[in-house]
Amino acid sequence: MEGNKRVSIIDVAKKAGVSIATVSRVINRNGGYSKETEERVRRTIEECGFTPNVNAIGLRTNRSNSIGVIVPDITNEFFARIIRELDAFLLSRRYSLLVCNSNEDYMLENMHIKGLAEKHVDGIIYISGQNEIKKMNEIKGLPIVYIDRAPKNAEVLILSDNETGGYLAGRELIQKGCRRILFLRDIRYASTVRSRKEGFVRALQEKGMAFSEELEMSCFPEYAEARVVLERLLKEKGCFFDGIFATNDMMALACVNVLTENQIKVPGQVKVVGFDNISLTQFTSPQITTVAQDTKELAIHAADTILKMIEDEEIKQKRTIIPVRLVVRETT
Repeated sequence: MEGNKRVSIIDVAKKAGVSIATVSRVINRNGGYSKETEERVRRTIEECGFTPNVNAIGLRTNRSNSIGVIVPDITNEFFARIIRELDAFLLSRRYSLLVCNSNEDYMLENMHIKGLAEKHVDGIIYISGQNEIKKMNEIKGLPIVYIDRAPKNAEVLILSDNETGGYLAGRELIQKGCRRILFLRDIRYASTVRSRKEGFVRALQEKGMAFSEELEMSCFPEYAEARVVLERLLKEKGCFFDGIFATNDMMALACVNVLTENQIKVPGQVKVVGFDNISLTQFTSPQITTVAQDTKELAIHAADTILKMIEDEEIKQKRTIIPVRLVVRETT
């Protein structure tokens, strides 16, 4: 096409030797054309550099070809991995991703829900920090898939097997000789953490060991917060434990560093297991034993499910559990 003139659907139709209606049907995948015609039109679109008007298509089809995703903390590697996988999968299906960071704040979550609904997204993939979603009217009729966490009124869920993860962590520490295991968890006690605790307690009970509240500590799941908690504990009570199960890897890393700084040998005196298998766990010294979640499978299942819901396909399996695995490294 000449100069900087924007290529129109009329130009594409002329060059491909078909009607404007046929080009429109190919773009919107409405059928009524041969495979040969579709290939010719799509090849012409590519050659011309034609970009369909998404807003105009949306008005005709009532679709925006965009999906919102709400995450609690975009700087957290675990959530960032999920977003990366979602983006790659959905882009291959010609959907764009609108990412909203809630910062673990339910008010921000509600604002993002309202904003996504106003933008007419076709669906939402939702990692919620709330135990129960209160503002359901904003998203009534909108396809939603909840991943990672399970609010009470969530209908379609894609979750890691957190209970088994907690069990694997507890069993690893017990098998390596630990008898007084500190359970360091997220203070907000989300569904993920509750499940990890259940699995951990099951591992203890299997070996005839009781869970002790004295050995349960909580803090915000951040490196600096976990450091403060463990430093205070060591100062007040000394090292009265021989193992630590931390419900995320940043807390586990903080524990390893605090113990080492206090001349407490890891894994000689205290063994440590984390959760998530973020990159840092491989590069620390000692390397951290952790429970790995399959972020790719979580994302693909969520994306595939939301696309089926958008197409009004029946979702027979409302709750999907993705397996986890124990990655044994130097801290145990």
